[in-house]
Amino acid sequence: MAPMSPQPSRQLAIVTCMDCRIDLAAALGLKLGEAHVIRNAGGAVTDDVIRSLAISQRKLGTREVFLIHHTKCGMQTITEDGFRAELHDDTGMSPPWAVESFEDADEDVRQSIRRVQSSPFLPHRDAVRGFVYDVDTAELREVQ
Repeated sequence: MAPMSPQPSRQLAIVTCMDCRIDLAAALGLKLGEAHVIRNAGGAVTDDVIRSLAISQRKLGTREVFLIHHTKCGMQTITEDGFRAELHDDTGMSPPWAVESFEDADEDVRQSIRRVQSSPFLPHRDAVRGFVYDVDTAELREVQ
C-alpha cells in the first residue's frame, strides 16, 4: 500500500460535533485521506478549532470548510450558566472556556460560519458552508 499524504485530497476541513450518531463518511461520501475532520462538543468553532483550521489551511492545503451541526444535540439540553455552575459546585472552580451551548442549530451554524469568516488566521474564508445533519434520517441540510 502506498503511503497516504497528510494533505486531504479534497482540500476540505470539516468541523462537527463529537456525537457518535454522525456518520460523515456516509453523509458526504468521504474516503480515508479526503478531508480533515475536527470534532468537539456541539461542533463549536472555538479558539482551538481556529488553531486546527489554520494549520489545516496554511500547512496542509485545505481551502474549503464545512461546519456540520446536528439535530437532537446534547448541547441544546444544557445552558452556559447551568453547566458552569455545576462544574464550579463540583470542583470549586469555573472553567476558563465557554460551554458553547445553543438552542437553535441553524442559528449556531450561522454563528460558526461568521466566526470562521472573520478569523484573520485563516487565509481561505470564502468557501465556508454550514449544514445540519439529521440523526434520524442521516441526511444533510445546508443552512443559508
